[in-house]
Amino acid sequence: MKLLTLASGSSGNCTYIGTDRTSLLLDVGISLKNIEFGLTESGVDPSTMDGILITHEHSDHIKCLGIISRKYNIPIYATAGTIAAIKRVKALGDYDHSLFMPIERDSCFDIGDIRINTSPISHDAADPVCYSFKNRKSKVSVATDLGVYDEKLVSFLSESDAMVIEANHDIRMLEVGPYPYQLKQRILGNKGHLCNEASGQLVKSLLNDHLKAVFLGHLSDKNNYPELAFAAVEQELKGNPFSDDVRDFGLEVAPRYTPSKIIEV
Repeated sequence: MKLLTLASGSSGNCTYIGTDRTSLLLDVGISLKNIEFGLTESGVDPSTMDGILITHEHSDHIKCLGIISRKYNIPIYATAGTIAAIKRVKALGDYDHSLFMPIERDSCFDIGDIRINTSPISHDAADPVCYSFKNRKSKVSVATDLGVYDEKLVSFLSESDAMVIEANHDIRMLEVGPYPYQLKQRILGNKGHLCNEASGQLVKSLLNDHLKAVFLGHLSDKNNYPELAFAAVEQELKGNPFSDDVRDFGLEVAPRYTPSKIIEV
């Protein structure tokens, strides 16, 4: 299985997960031009997408859903609550609503040779979920926009070979930063975003002896720096039973605007 982040951050999110037979996009919160460029540069034909999976309806996850739907007619998978919320977003323009494929939270379904599992997440959206992807050889998981996490989510993400985990903000930067008080409270709340330290604690609970890559994703452009996120998570991983060297887990920060390297597991 292949994992490639095309962009990851509060400015926009899009991830590619694929095999030799199946190609999927998770969220499309960046421009179609950048999606096509990132895929093509990585050797993936944008016209071969078998599905778009949406976590929730916020603009940094669905920005180009209308445009990409009009051009490629790719099936769109999301929960019923998320679909209803997306249909109310007028900025997406006109597109074929028959492309929507409703899915359930806590569900399992197949697209090509990839088995997809969903789990609800704690975020201020209509009916948000995160996803894991499995084939016979490996498991890839992506979990961002997490206000909090619990043992159920840890179990859902466990045994991953590669994953993208949110490290949204540095608490001190957020507290002294320019955001209005209510927005700060939203981000810090149970339906907001994970701080760097909480991200590190989640990653530590997910470590295993076959983990090949951990991307820290969805960093805030105002309340975080890649170096801060990496250092905070690295600190939280100290004392784990697997390795003292985070390079053994492939820990790195997903680029905000450009594609990551392709991870194959």
